[in-house]
Amino acid sequence: MASLPPSLDDLELIAREQLSSVLQPFRPHLGGVVIRVDDFCDEATEREMGLESPFDLLGLYRGISLDRKSVSDPGGSLDMIFLYRRPILDYWCETGEDLTRIVRHVLVHEIGHHFGLSDDDMHRIENG
Repeated sequence: MASLPPSLDDLELIAREQLSSVLQPFRPHLGGVVIRVDDFCDEATEREMGLESPFDLLGLYRGISLDRKSVSDPGGSLDMIFLYRRPILDYWCETGEDLTRIVRHVLVHEIGHHFGLSDDDMHRIENG
């Protein structure tokens, strides 16, 4: 009997659990960061990032990173972390890695961007 793939809500639940348990020391600094799970990034993001396929992007941080925020910035800036369900599930199927671990990795990576870390910074941290 085949089981259904995890839904948008399932992935959001995994992300929220990881955010609350694994990332506890970072929570006070996340403020009003919104986590949103969509099937794919929108076409504008796909063009902006020069993606060959929407499957190329597992997650995205949109906002002003903490290292670039200023007290003089207007308060209307919304910080969002997007997790993209279909690319995450595709990666999960291709690699056989634990889905929760993949979601946590993508979430931590995007939170790193919120803190102003570059991809190279995060790779150095992850690789010790």
